[in-house]
Amino acid sequence: MAKKKNNTSIPDKNYSSLINDISLVLETARRTSARAVNTILTATYWEVGRRIVEYEQHGSEHAVYGNKLLLNLSSDLTKNFGRGFSERNLELMRLFYISHSISQTLSAKSLIGENNSQTSSAQFLLSELSKLFPLPWSHYVRLLSVKDSEARMFYESEALRSGWSVRQLDRQISTQFYERTLLSKNKSAMLKKGERPIADDFVSPEEEIKDPFVLEFLGLKDEYSENDLEEALIKHLENFLLELGGDFAFIGRQKRLRIGGTWYRVDLLFFHRKLKCLVVIDLKVGKFTHAAAGQMHMYLNYAKAHWTNNDENPPVGLILCAEKDSAVAKYALEGLPNKVLAAEYKLKLPDEKILAKEVEHTRKMLESRNINK
Repeated sequence: MAKKKNNTSIPDKNYSSLINDISLVLETARRTSARAVNTILTATYWEVGRRIVEYEQHGSEHAVYGNKLLLNLSSDLTKNFGRGFSERNLELMRLFYISHSISQTLSAKSLIGENNSQTSSAQFLLSELSKLFPLPWSHYVRLLSVKDSEARMFYESEALRSGWSVRQLDRQISTQFYERTLLSKNKSAMLKKGERPIADDFVSPEEEIKDPFVLEFLGLKDEYSENDLEEALIKHLENFLLELGGDFAFIGRQKRLRIGGTWYRVDLLFFHRKLKCLVVIDLKVGKFTHAAAGQMHMYLNYAKAHWTNNDENPPVGLILCAEKDSAVAKYALEGLPNKVLAAEYKLKLPDEKILAKEVEHTRKMLESRNINK
């Protein structure tokens, strides 16, 4: 059988230029699309917040806030529109309107008119409101955590002026950039320095499009992994644990949770029938780190507070690290109420060495399969 000719050749300079030009066009288009969606999303959530506040007030600025309003709204809107309308999200929309009502309402009121329930008026309203909120919704959510109004205005202004990504904004707030700038003798130099992003601040077009807020707003699914290898490992481990003897009951994969204003994903969530507890599993394609352990304990605290029933034992975490030449499997048993319970968990959970061996074997098998394709 004749060998198929390989038509791949070294591209010339013109071809390389073509690839660069097309790549630039595609990246620009993706970023523009993400920005357009975010702009409408932000304007929509401000308008939702306005309607909630005005309903609460019934014309009075001092009306008592109804405790069950957001709960009822959340239930009804979720039935009609799906995810994205939890009590927490609705409260954020409400707070967003309140925090921006002083400077924005005068402009907005002239746009609303008497027929704002009609489709055409609503479209016009959102289009005009979009011009008032140039930052993405995720930026405004992060800004809401800044209690000092002057500091919040500073960060909002600098984020817009310097084109900060949400990661860069988060870093500047976390490191008290506003306070450091106030104390600095050379404020101009500080502001110049604040403009420069670091490597971790960069957000790719794909990440912008896959922002949880955008996905919820568009009603899109968000079960995606960082790479094919990680996804394949998770699928294989799911099947492996289910085959270990029937103690593991599958709950979910890539289960989302939000702590503060940040979204996280638990790779696998099981329920262990004999131990009567949730098992939170996190896979790391790399070495075991203390940061991984810290993150797992954060997941366990969340799972205990929000996912565990009253008659169940505290959840346990399993960190699986699929390193290149070895693998690590480690249970997070610290923090359990007593040593007896910890010993029982240790006895009935799969041996860490067996799990580590399976992770390493699976990785090598998957990598070999990819090489031979």
